[in-house]
Amino acid sequence: MEKVGAAYGSRVENSQPGEFSIACPKKGMRMSGPCAACSHRGRLHPIMATGCNCVGMNMAEQLQGLSLQVDIVSDVVCPWCIIGYKQLQKALASLPGQFDPVINWHPFELNPQMPAQGQDLREHIAQKYGTSAAQSQGARTRLSELGESLGFTFDYFEGMRMVNTFRAHQLLHWASQEGRQTELKLALFEAFFSRREDVSEVEVLCEVATRAGLSGAAARAVLSDARYATEVRDEQRHWLEREVHAVPTFLLQQQYIIPGAQEAEAFVRILQKIRAKSDKVAS
Repeated sequence: MEKVGAAYGSRVENSQPGEFSIACPKKGMRMSGPCAACSHRGRLHPIMATGCNCVGMNMAEQLQGLSLQVDIVSDVVCPWCIIGYKQLQKALASLPGQFDPVINWHPFELNPQMPAQGQDLREHIAQKYGTSAAQSQGARTRLSELGESLGFTFDYFEGMRMVNTFRAHQLLHWASQEGRQTELKLALFEAFFSRREDVSEVEVLCEVATRAGLSGAAARAVLSDARYATEVRDEQRHWLEREVHAVPTFLLQQQYIIPGAQEAEAFVRILQKIRAKSDKVAS
């Protein structure tokens, strides 16, 4: 596998195991929902390589966007994880129509031993990284400015707490089966960093699931019987065994590793390499 250089990210405290986007070539549009320009009006495009069946287009015209598998290992309380995702989206937006990304989110707990009551964030950061109050405030300011430049709001506040995220990861595992994993992941980032919500609490998680277009009742049932707990633990061990001990970690096409929240340009370089390799094989 090819690995891109280091960047900002978050490291695990205890590393022991513990609508897709479719291009419509007819109008040059990209969307994550129904296409208003062709015969798919009112329903989603097929996910696989057949693309959009607009009348009058041959197969070569349909297959403009290269299928791109993106695996992201992350935690919902990791600020660099949402920053990294936003940088990836920025990179993809700079290459319009070239890729049809399919994003899969994978579980990682920064603090697997975090107790149910959580811990004051400043205290937690000081203990974990040895940072002073001034250093912590400076980091918050830089993150807030970077987030704003990428369209995300970090609302840090006095009394903010770091929390356990195992329940959130179980819900994300379920959401992947419902086809709403990215929507839930983004809603969880927003809940924790922008809405001052405790994403370890069942009631909060059910509400966030509803905001992400999922059934709150079904989410409650998933959390009540912990039906996906074993699968989530197994997947966490899988990534630890692959030496993923810090997040975010991006894996493109099951080949290119991009660690940390790198600038969009780093993603663009890898995306261009993937595209060039595909075009060479096709020719």
